[in-house]
Amino acid sequence: MNIEKFQESMYQLIVETSTKLPRDVRRAIRAAKEKESAGTRSAMSLATITNNISMADDNVSPICQDTGLPTFKIKTPVGANQIVMKKAIKEAIALATKDGKLRPNSVDSLTGDNSGDNLGEGTPVIKFEQWEKDYIDVRLILKGGGCENKNIQYSLPAELEGLGRAGRDLDGIRKCIMHSVYQAQGQGCSAGFIGVGIGGDRTSGYELAKEQLFRSVDDVNPNEDLRKLEEYVMNHANELGIGTMGFGGETTLLGCKVGVINRIPASFFVSVAYNCWAYRRLGVEVNPETGEINSWMYQEGENVDFAAEQEAQAQTAASQETENRVVTLEAPITEEQIRELQVGDVVKINGMMYTGRDAIHKYLSDHDAPLSLDGQIIYHCGPVMLKDEEGKWHVKAAGPTTSIREEPYQGDIMKKFGIRAVIGKGGMGLKTLAALKEHGGVYLNAIGGAAQYYADCIKSVEGVDLMQFGIPEAMWHLKVEGFTAVVTMDSHGNSLHQDVEKSSLEKLAKFKERVF
Repeated sequence: MNIEKFQESMYQLIVETSTKLPRDVRRAIRAAKEKESAGTRSAMSLATITNNISMADDNVSPICQDTGLPTFKIKTPVGANQIVMKKAIKEAIALATKDGKLRPNSVDSLTGDNSGDNLGEGTPVIKFEQWEKDYIDVRLILKGGGCENKNIQYSLPAELEGLGRAGRDLDGIRKCIMHSVYQAQGQGCSAGFIGVGIGGDRTSGYELAKEQLFRSVDDVNPNEDLRKLEEYVMNHANELGIGTMGFGGETTLLGCKVGVINRIPASFFVSVAYNCWAYRRLGVEVNPETGEINSWMYQEGENVDFAAEQEAQAQTAASQETENRVVTLEAPITEEQIRELQVGDVVKINGMMYTGRDAIHKYLSDHDAPLSLDGQIIYHCGPVMLKDEEGKWHVKAAGPTTSIREEPYQGDIMKKFGIRAVIGKGGMGLKTLAALKEHGGVYLNAIGGAAQYYADCIKSVEGVDLMQFGIPEAMWHLKVEGFTAVVTMDSHGNSLHQDVEKSSLEKLAKFKERVF
């Protein structure tokens, strides 16, 4: 094999996977967009999502800033040198990271140190399998942390909230899958896709579930029982009303794929791998002698050019603004300004905001802030950043991260430093809600995965602190213009996330009775 050419092919696969959604996923997102009523929060979210997909196409930049843990599944002819292939893939990963196509995501689990190149013990994940065909099949999935954290595994029999007992049969499996969609709410960047693994042990069950995510959205399960199960879930999961980003709406699930393997008598696991709308997985067939790409996978059927729908998207956004109050904010924000905001308001931010994720929140709980945060805005975001030849930083992707991880810290930090607004995705819990009411704060939900849309709102990088935590976890000082988000938790004790969770639980109970 020409290993240099193979490395080039792997680099191309990585870039395409990170920046361009496959055709089957685009079709699913368009179908969801067409179902939503114009002027709703979900319609606005889907318009932003499709706009973001087009911007990623044009910019050849990451669709979502969280490019996850790259996972390769590779089938090779007998005799292929897997050692040199693995080395070439790692070099391609490091180069793609350097070029801003991947965010540096490989962190030492004990020290917290970021390798900076996505390489380290266990990263990337590369799994080889031999077969008797005469070409190399390479498939890659980039699955971010927000959706990875909503994976769930059930051990049957089990008692499930809203659904009661789930037994060791097809109907019990059905209940587990419906519950898995409910428990994800908007934290996995819904509307999403799920892969389900039935059987195995705890490890192989999860592996089977993730393997289902390599199937095409449009395929038909050859197992009749599983086909019926997939169809049932797709027909009914959207009745939960969780909607895009958990805002409520017509589409919560975009795809469901189920696989099954044998188990031992004592164990019955149902494993669910949740994937966000930014379903980044592609594959290539590679010539084992030349290392060149022969063909691409997941690109069959009609392509969707969302750029051609910009006018319709603009009309949707315009109708959204007529149905929701739009408020412009610029820090420092007063308590009086915050108290005027209510759940459902659309906020447009101009001026400064500061990023802060897990490491920053832990740091601020024990230390002083590197600058005054009184009246300021914290953005739960780990951006993709590149430095130019003059040493100036530029934002390549900057969507929100899942906020619930900061729940142990958020309320205390807001009161300690006088922070008035927090931006993230998926909402926060009761402790933060109480602090917002006591202190005079607000939670703003940005559109998860819309990394190009929000990067375009960032006009300059004014500084950075705490770089010892690595690029994703540092505190970036960002000057923004027209940065749009929705108030989903206000200073009056109201939470859209609580409301949607309560209503979706009531709807989940409709599926308690036996079906299979």
